[in-house]
Amino acid sequence: MGKVKVKRVVIDTNVVISAFLFGGGPGELIALWKSGRIQPLASKEIVDEYLRVLTYPKFRLTPEEINFILYQEILPHFGIVRAKPGRVIVGDDPSDDKFIRCAEAGKAKTIVSSDHHLLRLKSFGAIRILTPARFLAELGGKGGHP
Repeated sequence: MGKVKVKRVVIDTNVVISAFLFGGGPGELIALWKSGRIQPLASKEIVDEYLRVLTYPKFRLTPEEINFILYQEILPHFGIVRAKPGRVIVGDDPSDDKFIRCAEAGKAKTIVSSDHHLLRLKSFGAIRILTPARFLAELGGKGGHP
């Protein structure tokens, strides 16, 4: 059997939060990154946003739960890249530019997102922007296995 190429991906905040707190399709991504089937990438700005959103009162997470998610579940598995600033890409929500810049810096071909501003773009150069369901289907269905 040939060696399986690991897909480098950037995962939007809404998908990461859904994966941990609500499971479902986005939750399948956790097994994929823990098994090394995908290599998620993040920049400092993205990690900061993950942390900020995890602290939202509506999620009712304790500091210990937040630390566990960040330091045990995310950071050991995510490649950290340095994204360069540039012109605005997502005119309706320039704060989403960080995901495209991260994908560019880390040479990822895919952004996994549920954000309508990003999904409306469909792609940026060679970077495709897919919903979690579409990304999982392209990997071969449930759990990403053919």
